[in-house]
Amino acid sequence: MMQQIYPVPPHDYMYELNKDFHFAAAHYVPHDEAGPCQRTHGHTYFVNVTVAGDVLDEQGFLINFKMIKDLIHKRFDHRILNDDPLFSNEEANYFPTSEVVARTIHEVISEHLSELPNKPVCLQVFLRETPTSYCVYRPKAGDRS
Repeated sequence: MMQQIYPVPPHDYMYELNKDFHFAAAHYVPHDEAGPCQRTHGHTYFVNVTVAGDVLDEQGFLINFKMIKDLIHKRFDHRILNDDPLFSNEEANYFPTSEVVARTIHEVISEHLSELPNKPVCLQVFLRETPTSYCVYRPKAGDRS
């Protein structure tokens, strides 16, 4: 359990929800200069997702915590990330690096949130790849879904 407080960009929403979870996955970075990361290896990724909004749904939730985890865990847990169609072995902007994985998690969650009647938004994704390395993805204010 991470039990941390994460930095969040200032916002004017009434509700802010954070969900921590983890998943285990393998990946490789298909670039000649990626060193040992060119070889398939695995991580236990720790994730914190921040969702905000002003309107609760018919259950009294901004979004159900379980839904956030399920969207990512069911797709990526115990998988090779490079095999997922959201990643690419050809285009660097889609190699499954920490930065791209964090952005992709944001995109998957944001797509789901955009379909909800109360329209919550994903403000950021914090992704820890190792005990000493992490990445934060935040869309620019105008890019929030």
